[in-house]
Amino acid sequence: MRKVKKRIKIGKFEKLLYTFAILLTVSLPISIVFSKATLSKINFEVEKVKKEIQKQNKTNQSLSMKINELASLDKIEEVAKNEGLSYNNDNIKTVEEEDKE
Repeated sequence: MRKVKKRIKIGKFEKLLYTFAILLTVSLPISIVFSKATLSKINFEVEKVKKEIQKQNKTNQSLSMKINELASLDKIEEVAKNEGLSYNNDNIKTVEEEDKE
């Protein structure tokens, strides 16, 4: 007796399913690597911006201290004296804001 080889026919749906599975198997690792690289780049940029913010905060604090120093009463009197002006406390008027309720 002779053995008869049976061929299994693969339908169009099965071919489509196999093709989809192969594409998924190939594309999934690539997309994971790409997304990890993108995430790493974004994290690097976030850290860079955080450092810039810290640097700007230090500059702001320094400038604020300088403003307070220059706005002090002693400094104002010193500048007035150097410019030949006098400091008269009686000429200062205080304006108070009324509470609106």
